[in-house]
Amino acid sequence: MKKKLIASVAGVSLLLGASVGAYAGANLETIQAYLNHTLTVKVDGVPAQLNDEQGNAILPITYEGNTYLPVRAIANALKVAVDYDGETSTVLLGEKMDGISIAAEKYGNTYVTSDPSHTTYKNKNYKDVFYNTGGASLMLYPDKKYQKLYLQAAALNKEIKVSIYESGSLKLLKEEKVTIEDGMKTIEADIGGISEVYMEIDTTGEGGFIIPLTTSYYK
Repeated sequence: MKKKLIASVAGVSLLLGASVGAYAGANLETIQAYLNHTLTVKVDGVPAQLNDEQGNAILPITYEGNTYLPVRAIANALKVAVDYDGETSTVLLGEKMDGISIAAEKYGNTYVTSDPSHTTYKNKNYKDVFYNTGGASLMLYPDKKYQKLYLQAAALNKEIKVSIYESGSLKLLKEEKVTIEDGMKTIEADIGGISEVYMEIDTTGEGGFIIPLTTSYYK
């Protein structure tokens, strides 16, 4: 169900709640605003606490009759990915236009290999991969910056099952089987607002798997 944001004041706007670094003086303007202690925010009818990146409670501000909510806190409450591009001074919400390789972000290094005898699948060398001749537990750290995970996986010798969870809560985000006939299969999972992703690869018998770090990506 699409989430609905309810605020107890009219004319609510959004304000970026993240450090954006030094900014040219000509682009900044001093204003007198007020911290609003009375505003209540609800997501799907449930009160939501607004927090900064460190988990500290933060308040909306009111300026000239309008109330401004911190973008990062609202995005987290709505499970929408949020990031900031310092080069273009742009706030990025939701799915990004260009995919970012999972190798570009932090990931658990267990089962990672760059051995060509393990990274090559159907005559293509994927350079860096998760690889094992049995089952495995894997970790990714998207850090709430992405809306989608496109995970590529191939089964070796026998069918495998890939289960993707939100780490901590162990909420199941996606579960799919990958057969030998599937080849290199792409599995899509919604990871908006999620810091850590836990994955289980289940195999049977002599089955194994290969998951490329270079062609699996976030958006």
